[in-house]
Amino acid sequence: MNTSPYSIRLDEDLRKTLEREAAIEDRPPAQLAVRAIRTMLESKAAKRAAIDAAVEKADQGKFITADEMNAWIDSWDTENELSAPVASGQSNSQ
Repeated sequence: MNTSPYSIRLDEDLRKTLEREAAIEDRPPAQLAVRAIRTMLESKAAKRAAIDAAVEKADQGKFITADEMNAWIDSWDTENELSAPVASGQSNSQ
């Protein structure tokens, strides 16, 4: 994989924390920074894909209402915990 230099500015506390963690892992700070950036970008892409899929389902009329979601969340840690709601138009296996 080709790499190219990229410069960023870190505040002093963040730089020290990065360097401390790099020393613990016996890795260069830049390697940890690259890993962190890659993880953050992958997470953002996954979140974006999930949102796009949810919007597509909602556009098809398949969604969970706020009342259904709130009732489910309110039931957490109670004796009568509800099953997760299923988007209308879908079977429980989806």
